[in-house]
Amino acid sequence: MIAADPTFIAPSIDWSALTPLLVLLGGGLVLLVGAALTPPWPKRAYAWSTVAIGIAALVMTFIEWHRISRSGPKFLIGGALSFDAFSMFATITICVGVILTSLITEDYLRREGMDGPEVYGLYLMAAIGGVVMAMANDFIVLFLGLETLSIALYVLAASHRKRIESQESGLKYFVLGGFSSAFFLYGIALIYGGTGSTNFTKIIASFDSVAAHRKDALILVGIGLLLVGLGFKVSAAPFHFWSPDVYEGAPTPVTAFLASVGKAAAFAAMLRVLVVALPNWKDDWQPVIWTIAVVSLAVGAISAVVQTNVKRMLAYSSINHAGFILLGVEAAGHAGGSTGRGMPAAMLYLLLYSVLTIGSFGVVTLVSRTGDGATDLNSFRGLARQKPAIALAFTVFLLAQAGVPLTSGFIAKFGVVQAGVEQRSYALAIIAMVTAVVSAFLYLRIMVSVWLEDPAAGDTGREPVTVPFSAAVAITLCVGFTLLVGFFPGWLIDASDKVVQIAGR
Repeated sequence: MIAADPTFIAPSIDWSALTPLLVLLGGGLVLLVGAALTPPWPKRAYAWSTVAIGIAALVMTFIEWHRISRSGPKFLIGGALSFDAFSMFATITICVGVILTSLITEDYLRREGMDGPEVYGLYLMAAIGGVVMAMANDFIVLFLGLETLSIALYVLAASHRKRIESQESGLKYFVLGGFSSAFFLYGIALIYGGTGSTNFTKIIASFDSVAAHRKDALILVGIGLLLVGLGFKVSAAPFHFWSPDVYEGAPTPVTAFLASVGKAAAFAAMLRVLVVALPNWKDDWQPVIWTIAVVSLAVGAISAVVQTNVKRMLAYSSINHAGFILLGVEAAGHAGGSTGRGMPAAMLYLLLYSVLTIGSFGVVTLVSRTGDGATDLNSFRGLARQKPAIALAFTVFLLAQAGVPLTSGFIAKFGVVQAGVEQRSYALAIIAMVTAVVSAFLYLRIMVSVWLEDPAAGDTGREPVTVPFSAAVAITLCVGFTLLVGFFPGWLIDASDKVVQIAGR
């Protein structure tokens, strides 16, 4: 029998602050275990159970958000996690992504003969990893969250066992994701070697304890390797090569999950690492972020317009959107995250883009039909004649992604450009606006196929596009949110301004 160490003092745990995580974890376990021990559930039961779990986690997140507003942010579990407005805003984005993606997944799985709880369980496990990444105040905890998210996404990308494209996308994502995780872990090791700690608070203290502006080779190389790993996770150029193939090959609802929850969690981790843990080295990492943002903006906009597959178009579009979010990250570095619009604008962009991209891929899910293969541009020809309501919804999403006024996309892009201008990043802001004009051609090209072109020869015998109840609910919610924020953005902008309330400040 091993005696307890009398010198060990267990950290106190505020279980209430962890309720969003506990709801996701408990709900996921109940879903998987309950489904394994019972006969097949009734139609839509798996999806709506996941939606209920996501809503419960979302409600608990709002409760904890108000608690932070009253009592202020703090650290949890011995400083391993941060309980602050930033992490709660990211959790809201992730829960919204889980809810909407589950709704568009429901009919897809039954249509493809894959109905079961596994995909929904993986959604919840990935969401747990994303929330841990947003709350992490220690590189070890961040890495655990990153791997929890990544492993679930690898399996989800390859979950359509009847399509070789899905298997290929899962394998590509796994191999390249393993390399990026290795870069990230090696970067953590070097930063630990240079600072003596993996805790964000202690890393800042280690800088303050020595001569100001010390240049430590270990730390700088470690930051570079961290940026490689994080750049891969957010699909920013030049680390984007995996995303077009994975987005195209993965099941379309999973692609929506990748582009929303996956990107939101990765960007939340990037902001937490750069602005919270490494602000003292901002003069070193800011030029790198500036360069990655420019390359992402250009590559995403230019490459998208030459594609003929809508999923690949939206994949390259997501790279361009990553460049816009990086504009907010770069601006947050100038202000140290505590002032200015950089961090709030980036987090607001993540929420708005998540809803937009889920709605867009929700329409693509319907048009792809049985087999999930009809995602080329010709498959969208004449959609307005078959399903005018779906065509109208898709048009709203495309216009919003282009940044047209009175949509949430305009609010998102205006926010990050304004943040860049406030910090005098004029060149980056101008480049972003120019690429937005180039990207508009992509969205117009899709809208022309939807509204103005006749169906391709032979389309009369093709399976008609159907709109199941769950997908209709998800797309309607996405359209409503997109227009609501476009017309009345003030309430959400005010909420995003609170993300600068970070534990330890």
